[in-house]
Amino acid sequence: MERKTSQYLMPVNKETIGNGGYDINPVHQLIGSHVAIGYKSLADRLMHEKVVIVEGYVGVDWNEVITSLITVFKENNKSVFAYNIKECMKPEEEINVMVEPYLGGDDPVFGKKTDIALSNYFDAEKISNIKEDKSKDINIIYGTGASLSGINGCLVYLDLPKNELQFRMRADAITNLGLSTTKDPKQMYKHFYFVDWVVLNEEKKKLLPLIDIIVDQQRPGVPTWTEGEALRTSLSKLAKGYFRVRPWFEPGIWGGQWMKERIDGLNKEVPNYAWSFEMIVPENGLVFGDENGLMEVSFDMLMFHEYENVLGKAARRFQDEFPIRFDFLDTFDGGNLSVQCHPKPDYIKKEFGENFTQDETYYILDAKEGADVYLGFQEDINPVAFKKALEHSYKTKEELEVEKYVQKLPAKKHDLFLIPHGTVHCSGINNLVLEISATPYIFTFKMYDWQRMDMDGNPRPLNIDRAYDNLNFSRKGQVVQDTLVSKPYVDSSGENWKKIHLPTHPDHFYDICRYEFDDEIIVETLNQCHVLMLVEGTAVTLDLLDESQTFHYAETFAVSAAANSYRLVNKGKETAKVIVSFVKDEAC
Repeated sequence: MERKTSQYLMPVNKETIGNGGYDINPVHQLIGSHVAIGYKSLADRLMHEKVVIVEGYVGVDWNEVITSLITVFKENNKSVFAYNIKECMKPEEEINVMVEPYLGGDDPVFGKKTDIALSNYFDAEKISNIKEDKSKDINIIYGTGASLSGINGCLVYLDLPKNELQFRMRADAITNLGLSTTKDPKQMYKHFYFVDWVVLNEEKKKLLPLIDIIVDQQRPGVPTWTEGEALRTSLSKLAKGYFRVRPWFEPGIWGGQWMKERIDGLNKEVPNYAWSFEMIVPENGLVFGDENGLMEVSFDMLMFHEYENVLGKAARRFQDEFPIRFDFLDTFDGGNLSVQCHPKPDYIKKEFGENFTQDETYYILDAKEGADVYLGFQEDINPVAFKKALEHSYKTKEELEVEKYVQKLPAKKHDLFLIPHGTVHCSGINNLVLEISATPYIFTFKMYDWQRMDMDGNPRPLNIDRAYDNLNFSRKGQVVQDTLVSKPYVDSSGENWKKIHLPTHPDHFYDICRYEFDDEIIVETLNQCHVLMLVEGTAVTLDLLDESQTFHYAETFAVSAAANSYRLVNKGKETAKVIVSFVKDEAC
């Protein structure tokens, strides 16, 4: 399967990190079974099943899967009846008409989350006519939607990480659900985000308790798999303990050199890295493994399985949507981000179908001397004049004098800038920003982008009108310093430790604190999920009741609410500083 990216495939087996630092492939121990590798082992496991239902996510290489399995079956003198559920799909024209209302027309970025069910893609009469061939040794119903056949059999589910799905998308190697032709990658991604992922996540949620075998299909020709019960048992352990998702990294037009220079295992033959998806739940995965190999499943499987244990009291509000996002924005020797803002809660719900909005903060993990953040308006801002200037710049390609309208604040390590919805902002050059945010992550309304082209040489889309539907022009002048720059204070302290509270804005539903300690500290979860990162120091060990795990500088990890308490032990010589974010009690 073709993929268009400079990023390496996740290896089949765990590789040792050279300097013992940041690990790009964190692994959780698989419980109750083992990881198996290859189509032959999978076919051997299915050899004596009379009926096999092979279900899975969009982007899976179904031709490879079914061809490989049938080859092994026939080598073992098994007769096979294989039926592609795609034959039961409605005509492509009908599917296009069905999904069109959710795709935002010619909007380059935004649609609206669908309420379509997977069954709506299929002709019920055709499905009702599917019959087993009793004369064959093995009957296989396969393809996305195969479980809708109503035929009982061994349920095999093939998952695909969202990064690999997008790499296949960029290579024109896959299509959107039910379609036979590709589209521009930006339009395909929009279709995935607002339609395909929504539809298939709902189906995955229904199927998770029933899956007999789970398969990771990201490596062409080399699937890894395990028993469904082992997956569920392993997820349950994480829901009562800790987890770290597999991060993934992307170059960008404004990207910098910090991650490229400091993180082992990344492809260095790229111009930069702009983002690290540290914990962006809709796109990250969890890796399980043992001495045999590694396999990845989507993070949302953990939430579908046991969100109450993961989120604790916040589960009442967020259900199986994980609320907090951590990611890196790297502008070290790079460029400014676009001048932007994010939607109001009622706007994001009405326009895009999201349940909560993209309220952000910028935690400065590292910065060069003279680094800045653009935040809030100048005291004398004139909204009409600003819009005219933006539109003039867009039409004429003249550069905008941004600081005439937007404040530019100095940024240094451990500063926290608050960016509730409607706030004009962007990171300047020479920052490594840890973005601690609400989970939604694509709803950025760009107003000015420094007259740059994207990585493919095309103009980056601007959203001036959408921004003006959401901008808060009262966030200006001294108000910015008073309300949008966090004022840390010591919340509590003891011998060789202190807890620093970094207050967020009243519009933020999450809070942030930082533990600073020389030796160790015990933290109570208070029935909240904690998302953590070591922001200064070498490494810390997380100790729970029956397990411990060491995390290195800049690694994101989480402790489930059901863990109740945990201990952090400083493994370095300098004071350890650990950021912790969690949902405010009053926001649950």
